[in-house]
Amino acid sequence: MQKVLTAAEMREVDRLTTERYGIPSIILMENAAHAVARVITEKLGGSVKGKSILILCGKGNNGGDGFALARILWNQGANVTVCMMFPDDEVSGDAAENLRLLRRLHENRSEPFKPTICFAEVGTHRSFFEGLDPFLGPDVVVDAVFGTGLTRPLDGELALLAKQYKSLLTDEDRPLFVSIDIPSGLDSDSPEPIGESFAADVTVSLTGTKPANVLPPAFRLNGELFLANIGSPPELIDEQPSQLYLAEREDAEQWLRRAEFSADSYKNKRGHALIVAGSADYAGAAVLAGNAAMRSGAGLVTLACPSDAKAEIAARLVPEVILSTIDSSEFASHLERADAVAVGCGLDVNDPAVLRIVRGLIEDRKKPTIVDAGALSVFSSVAGGYVQPPATAGGSDLILTPHEGEFLRLIAGPQAASLQVSDPLKDRVTAVGEFAVRNNCILVLKGERVLIGSPDGHVVVNPTGNSGLGKAGNGDTLAGILAGFVAQAARMKIDIFETVVAAVYIAGMAGDIAEKNFGKRVMTASDVRECLVEVFAEFK
Repeated sequence: MQKVLTAAEMREVDRLTTERYGIPSIILMENAAHAVARVITEKLGGSVKGKSILILCGKGNNGGDGFALARILWNQGANVTVCMMFPDDEVSGDAAENLRLLRRLHENRSEPFKPTICFAEVGTHRSFFEGLDPFLGPDVVVDAVFGTGLTRPLDGELALLAKQYKSLLTDEDRPLFVSIDIPSGLDSDSPEPIGESFAADVTVSLTGTKPANVLPPAFRLNGELFLANIGSPPELIDEQPSQLYLAEREDAEQWLRRAEFSADSYKNKRGHALIVAGSADYAGAAVLAGNAAMRSGAGLVTLACPSDAKAEIAARLVPEVILSTIDSSEFASHLERADAVAVGCGLDVNDPAVLRIVRGLIEDRKKPTIVDAGALSVFSSVAGGYVQPPATAGGSDLILTPHEGEFLRLIAGPQAASLQVSDPLKDRVTAVGEFAVRNNCILVLKGERVLIGSPDGHVVVNPTGNSGLGKAGNGDTLAGILAGFVAQAARMKIDIFETVVAAVYIAGMAGDIAEKNFGKRVMTASDVRECLVEVFAEFK
């Protein structure tokens, strides 16, 4: 997991890099430019020679990155045009030094030497940007106008320029658009756009990702996100107080290595997941959860359902899953043998007998327990009053998996008065973190960019998945995957929070493969489950 930094935290990292370690800031700027150049080179197939690159440069450090980038790309054979968005006398510090070097190259180049360096000077860029020609000529446009310091909307020609480029987003002939650190026009600390902003195909975030790089809806303007280490020691990032993290492929990869099959693996060593799910009207939810748990790598999966749903569930459940009922004499022994429990998918908690079992599973739990769908009502105003099961019951992890509507109901009771945010769906990070701490639970808030809150206040953003996962049944599939992963983790003594992060990441990857194979319109929750095969194969 990589820590997500605010603008102030990023400035502190830069300051300490120079003061504590003696690394000059101009070296960091040079490293940043080289990092962006490498990404551009990769995107252009391995070489920039002969390519036309337009770089929009501001007057601060972001502009300085752009001036250094222009020099580097020109030295590698690209034809570079630098558009000065501000007068030279407004450029200062390291940016001014890189501008001076670039102007000397421009003045001393021999004609007809190729490649070329061109400047579009301030005062002339109005005519330079008339119509769409400037954006249709180059192979690449680089946004080096504003970095993390912007807190007000773009105005004047910059706002028009950003709007002008957005009008080309459906044009197949448009250039590759690359933003340095963050698309200009976004407030790096806010998930909400503050006005008109550029829409990048690629964003190269420097040192650490920022909230607007990773949180919706602002992250959509970043395109593909790359993180570049430009020379700040990792311990400086670790020292920052941010509680927000971004899940990475490496998190899933490490978890899978720890849970790898050994030569002596067999079912009782791989974890036993018990899923309590289903009803006469929602048998499919139980089937999806049970089948997904079996696909996740668990050694044993038992599904316990109400008696009136058993026949319907049995007809569609994979034969490897043990099927029982919640009113059978065997239920207690299934619970005793299980390493993890998932409860809620398709359950009818309006049935007093079902509600009593659900409450017992949560309040008296001795195993990590995933609470989904109908079972979440145990935490809401039901049966005449707000019920909050003891968060430390049995000393076992409690994992809640609400979608946004369910989350609002969860905090509609006494929690609402103590919540620090007025609109929890606008400040999801704070709301998730506070809820997880107050209830000593792991909270998985589903929706665009799933958030995972830990009891110690950390919140992890999951970058995988797509809107095709918003269809019916995908929540049940995720609950089953979580149950299978947590059962394995409990058996193998792997940290449960890290397990939840890995499970959500892998479930999102399966959704992305399903989108690629079938398309959002066609893909189903069952397709997502089956795409786990391709996900695991990819990690192999």
